[in-house]
Amino acid sequence: MSNNLAESYEYVIIGGGTAADKAARAIVKGAPGASVLILSSDSDGPVYRPDLSKTLWKKSGDQARVENSLLGTGDLDDVTLALQTTVTALDPQAHTVTATTASGSQTIGYRKVLIATGATPNKPLAIDDPRVVYLRTSADYRALRERVTDGTRAVVAGGGYIGSEIAAALANNGARTTMLYLEQRLLERMFPESITQHLEETYRAHGVELHPGFKISEITVDGDHLVVTDGAKSFDADVVAVGFGVHPNLELAEAAGLTLDGGGILVDAQLRTSAADVYAAGDVMVFDDPLFGRRRVEHVDNAEHSGSVAGANMAGGEESYDYTPIFWSDLFDDGYEAMGSLDARAEVIERWNDDRTAAVLHYVRDGKPIGVLLWNTWDSTGKAKQVVADVNAGTISVADLAGTIQPG
Repeated sequence: MSNNLAESYEYVIIGGGTAADKAARAIVKGAPGASVLILSSDSDGPVYRPDLSKTLWKKSGDQARVENSLLGTGDLDDVTLALQTTVTALDPQAHTVTATTASGSQTIGYRKVLIATGATPNKPLAIDDPRVVYLRTSADYRALRERVTDGTRAVVAGGGYIGSEIAAALANNGARTTMLYLEQRLLERMFPESITQHLEETYRAHGVELHPGFKISEITVDGDHLVVTDGAKSFDADVVAVGFGVHPNLELAEAAGLTLDGGGILVDAQLRTSAADVYAAGDVMVFDDPLFGRRRVEHVDNAEHSGSVAGANMAGGEESYDYTPIFWSDLFDDGYEAMGSLDARAEVIERWNDDRTAAVLHYVRDGKPIGVLLWNTWDSTGKAKQVVADVNAGTISVADLAGTIQPG
């Protein structure tokens, strides 16, 4: 890891997440001996980000340290990893990036560059306090973990994907956990009532207080604790974990004049952007999913696969990114794998096993599948993808979806 940077590198990667790691590995494999520079604003090297809200919380002591989830990117041959480095400009015409480190600003030349800048948590609350944590980076995990012991009063703001994971993690580690969210049901934007009702019962059984319909107006400091309020109600907290979603980091791409579409950087099948020798991968890219059409995906499976393809193509390959990413979560004793869009406003075709512990849900809009949820149903993502492909091809009908995959 270094901030003593050369004037130019053959390959520059902007961003320090999973996509950056996978791209660097693909470049090293495809162009051995080529110089690679990773510019990351984080204080740690690339980390397997799902561990920050999942696996690390199931461990204790030294096993719960972030270092156990680092990907080892900086140990790759011919790869320079520059941490705490902010890229302030990208000039596709000049083939340069401008980066700022503790020692000042530097312009660096490249032959090819990858934008893998990821996403930033939405932060609508006007408070700057280390006890208010937006769980995204390794530093965020450390800040939250060090404040959680038995009896810690923890408030989770948000009842969506990340909020539900954090709340389960906190409760499992002894925190007195309260969830505050605007929706009327937990995870109601993703799941139908058959699942949200079960989840609410499960969370309450694990001691989590649920307060739906709560619109946080402010978080204030009162002595040695925080107060979270919606104007009428208030809750005291030792720590607040905020999960209000994220937005892609597109500032560099926009300033560089790259084509944006659908809330991200538009790429072709080889993950090239509208500018020569500029590629994009991970959360920031908008691509053509072979099953669900043009979309942007904020999950690690997409980052891993797109990073690998982008790196291989930067090193001279011509691989197509014809992959449909999946995502997953563990919520106490339940878990799921999914793909596409889990939009509970769509038509949802449900099939449950006999004891209603496992299910396969197909989400349909305008007669076409838009997503699949495999609830407590494992090793079935390949089958689920094939079913969607068959419906798209007209081989099977939407009416037959319920009979395609056995739950459990």
